[in-house]
Amino acid sequence: MEKPVILVSGKNGQLGSELQNIAAAYPQYEFVFFDRTSMDIANETQLARIFQQYQPSYFINTAAYTAVDKAETEQEQAYSINAAATGYIATACKTAGAKLIHISTDYVFNGTGSQPYKEDDATDPVNYYGYTKQVGEQLALHNNPETVIIRTSWVYSVYGNNFVKTMLRLMKDRADINVVADQYGTPTYAKDLAEAIMQIITHPHFEPGIFHFSNSGEINWHNFATAIKDAKHFACNVHAIPATQYPTPAKRPAYSVMSKEKIQRVYGIALQPWQESLAICLSQL
Repeated sequence: MEKPVILVSGKNGQLGSELQNIAAAYPQYEFVFFDRTSMDIANETQLARIFQQYQPSYFINTAAYTAVDKAETEQEQAYSINAAATGYIATACKTAGAKLIHISTDYVFNGTGSQPYKEDDATDPVNYYGYTKQVGEQLALHNNPETVIIRTSWVYSVYGNNFVKTMLRLMKDRADINVVADQYGTPTYAKDLAEAIMQIITHPHFEPGIFHFSNSGEINWHNFATAIKDAKHFACNVHAIPATQYPTPAKRPAYSVMSKEKIQRVYGIALQPWQESLAICLSQL
């Protein structure tokens, strides 16, 4: 009996790297990891060939255009990767009878709420990146009903570029830094997200649809920075500033905390408090 094949895009990203780390813990599956040179997700012909070759049971799409500010000007590229390519992958999955797990974002919401967003709350992105991810969700579900979309937020890990690593670098070099204190959300340790994805795949009942996942808790960026500073005992002063004092090309949602009740109920996934996951990540950096 051949093992079910899991194809994973974006192998060099934060989530792709964490999935490679835990793959050995799931010997019942054959994992095949791709980077952008070995698989161009925006190339339908190449996708079809890869699906033909591997006959996957699952496809985990961690590949994305994530440069939120650059997306405002590099619209064609952002749309191609986050929207159009997601549609192509979903179509290839449907043809192959494969289940798709696609990663989306809290930035599909406008951030004017004050209660954690639920999966069926209206989406209304305030930047172009969020718009491309919204279209990607729609195409994925339309082209392959056997799709799980996981919206996540503030992802960090020991890999790639992320807020935690940026803060560590700045706090080591500077006496003072300014961090926005009026944008609220929840961090996600990419390793926890990788484990959650595998819990969904190994669950006896695959329930498609949209799910929210992050660590538990609700903080702003200044809280997050202060926790990093305290954990590492840096002498740097971390000053709270309003977002208006840190203008960026792309607008950010002011409040993008998401309700994770559904993923806990449907898939039995337990959430780690953000403080605990941060401590684990920092101990490895």
